[in-house]
Amino acid sequence: MSASVIEVEHLHKAYGTTVAVDDVSFTVGPGEIFGILGRNGAGKTTTVECLIGLRTPDRGRIRVLGRDPHRDHEELTRRVGVQLQDGQLPDRLRVGEAMRLYQSFYPDPADAKELLAQLGLKGREKTPYAKLSGGQKQRLSIALALIGRPRIAVLDELTTGLDPHARRDTWDLISEVRDQGVTILLVTHFMPEAERLCDRVAVIHDGRVLVAGTPAELTANEGQPTLEDAFVTLTGRTA
Repeated sequence: MSASVIEVEHLHKAYGTTVAVDDVSFTVGPGEIFGILGRNGAGKTTTVECLIGLRTPDRGRIRVLGRDPHRDHEELTRRVGVQLQDGQLPDRLRVGEAMRLYQSFYPDPADAKELLAQLGLKGREKTPYAKLSGGQKQRLSIALALIGRPRIAVLDELTTGLDPHARRDTWDLISEVRDQGVTILLVTHFMPEAERLCDRVAVIHDGRVLVAGTPAELTANEGQPTLEDAFVTLTGRTA
């Protein structure tokens, strides 16, 4: 069995004449927090949507836990938890109702009350989605991504729009999830987030991987003090 739990090789995806992803390759090892970095429109979300089977690539090879995300989509949905950037729930849906709904999708789901308590949502079971704060909505997104006891969690722009305190709390939660043995694929354009959390990162620019490595390697190679500075040097623009 491969040492990598995610393998992406020469991924290509176009929409008409617009190339969203062009020859992207990377691997993710078990237990890593792996970051996909890039500005808006770089191709990050399309890469992830291909990786989880929501889109079919035009070319390339993807394996997640040794499976093809498109052909083996049903099997992988039980083993990969996903929180997408634009994911929303109905305003009137209560937290407890959402958890029970998602529990019904899996043969051996996690305990909803225990998971909500772990993520700081204890006592919110009867709260409608619309009444949650931004940070609470993100915590619920994490809970729903983890309810199926996944081996991999894909988190897309998880802290966008959060205030600094809520962002730091969410970072702590992500670290705790990894410590429980879950491999995390973190998609972000917020460089301090990647520098704080990620074991390794891949910088995507105009649909291609410019460079991959640890945050320390990227800053050292580009001669910059922070990952954000290194990103600017690599891409010629801010995230």
